[in-house]
Amino acid sequence: MTFEEILPEIKQGKKAIRQGWGGSELYIFEVQQPVEAGEAVTPYFLIRTKETPALSMFQPTVCDILADDWRLVD
Repeated sequence: MTFEEILPEIKQGKKAIRQGWGGSELYIFEVQQPVEAGEAVTPYFLIRTKETPALSMFQPTVCDILADDWRLVD
């Protein structure tokens, strides 16, 4: 799948990964309706990895956006 195809799925709460990633990456997901100190925060992506800390901010690169090896994970 392309990033354009997978993005609506991510926005519906599903998790995704690129098959081309061969490292510790497990999946990315969108943090929807986040709140900090009682105030709304703009939604953002996190990536879960096997590393410590396990969660990090994720910002797709141009390679990620142009890739066609995205797939959904459980």
